[in-house]
Amino acid sequence: MATIEELQLEIEEIKKRNQRVEADKAWETSWTRKIVISILTYIVIVVFFYFAGLPKPFINAIIPAFAFILSTLTVPFFKNWWLKLK
Repeated sequence: MATIEELQLEIEEIKKRNQRVEADKAWETSWTRKIVISILTYIVIVVFFYFAGLPKPFINAIIPAFAFILSTLTVPFFKNWWLKLK
């Protein structure tokens, strides 16, 4: 049988894990993450377009970065819709 001290340690470990999970979830849904990914997407696409010799890489790379942001805005809507169907 577990002692009170062991149970207290186990509860503390669960609390620490919950804090990590909450921080991870906050990061996953944060605007900071979305902006960072958008900027990185833009940079990668600019480099690709530049080396591929495509015209106006700095302008044309805006489209994929914008598409990412748009997709993050629509995902919660579709998630809620899907959950209602279940």
